[in-house]
Amino acid sequence: MNDTIVAISTTMGVGAISIVRLSGKEAISIANKSFKEKNLEEVPTHTIHYGHIYDGEELVDEVLISIMRGPRSFTAEDIVEINCHGGIITTNKILETMLNNGARLAEPGEFTKRAFLNGRIDLVKSEAVMDLIESKSDEARKIALSQLGGRTSNLISNFRKTLKFLLSSIEVNIDYPEYYDIEVMTIEKVKEQVTQMKKELLTLVNESENTVTIKNGIKTVIIGKPNVGKSSILNKLLEQEKAIVTDIAGTTRDIVEGEIYLDGVLLNIIDTAGIRSTDDIVEKIGVEKSLSMIDEADLVIVVLNNNEKLTEEDKEILEKTKDKTRIIVINKNDLEKNIEISQELENTVETNTNDYEGINSLKNKIKELFNLEKIQTKDYTYLTNSRQISLAKQAYKSLLSAEQAIEEDAPVDIIEIDLKECFDILGEIIGETYSEEIIDNLFENFCVGK
Repeated sequence: MNDTIVAISTTMGVGAISIVRLSGKEAISIANKSFKEKNLEEVPTHTIHYGHIYDGEELVDEVLISIMRGPRSFTAEDIVEINCHGGIITTNKILETMLNNGARLAEPGEFTKRAFLNGRIDLVKSEAVMDLIESKSDEARKIALSQLGGRTSNLISNFRKTLKFLLSSIEVNIDYPEYYDIEVMTIEKVKEQVTQMKKELLTLVNESENTVTIKNGIKTVIIGKPNVGKSSILNKLLEQEKAIVTDIAGTTRDIVEGEIYLDGVLLNIIDTAGIRSTDDIVEKIGVEKSLSMIDEADLVIVVLNNNEKLTEEDKEILEKTKDKTRIIVINKNDLEKNIEISQELENTVETNTNDYEGINSLKNKIKELFNLEKIQTKDYTYLTNSRQISLAKQAYKSLLSAEQAIEEDAPVDIIEIDLKECFDILGEIIGETYSEEIIDNLFENFCVGK
């Protein structure tokens, strides 16, 4: 935290501009060593200055330099942003010059980590920064912005305020029972507050699990034996000829990927090699890869041929996917029906790929299965990753335990233990309580310049 760090904050490659960012107590003086037009250490905060960056006497580039003095900056430290011409060589040369001047290369996410450690943002807002950068849909962007604006953090903080009031009231009633002018925190009042919080926290958890779908998209794998129409279904979903389609069995030997949006939610669709027994080495590798993709998928689309009877391969695929979230597609429903399939199988639809309308039943079933028509919201106050949701579930269990203790007439200090546990767990969500290991693991997945 005492070092001045530097990193490239824009994507490397050919472009109009790049930004090299410094943060730390020596950020301005380090940049000033290579800027000859004026003394940057004397300029006002939040100003931009035109000039040139030099490496010794060698001109590196024409630049604009932004000066932001702490604590009114993203990291709450002095920040310098050097806006230079885009391009790998020029940007790297400026980075190298700043390193030679005394800066240290930033670790992944270190700028945001410093913002958190300096109290500029909490942990939920820190994670929202990366969510905003990586958002793959407009809904995901809105949720990230909501978190960055503090709506989720405020909700968690309000839970903790209620718990803090309960805990302090219980303590006062235990330690000073002789005082008559304080509000008596009865078991009935505690139960009422706990029940309300439990209800609100459960709603937050249930609705937040939908946001994981919005944020990450739905990894969708199309599975079936050769020539049942998997690649045609992929092409119709994507509305482009992404996969090669022929009457020759085994045409698709490797995975083919594409993306579509249904009701604002991203579907990452993967067409796989047809599953069958084969002596062809290349096709065999493709089949093995197809089978392995089933375990990684959020949704498996099993494609069967309406014109053919079920084969042993079909039955094996149905057995292997029975515990997965799946849709069974009876394809080629424009042909004579020869397939016989159990009426007990859930989420079954009929399709054909003669035109784009032929797979509307599949799209509608996906929307129904993932509740996509109801998943969009105007609230956007959600938890957005497994860390936050897992902690919220733990906090909910603590409230359940407290409620059970109340119903069993347990001593008030036992109830107090559960409430204190809930208070601490909610603190972990926003970073009021944390371990260095958790923080390090969280920020190491950020890009270097953020």
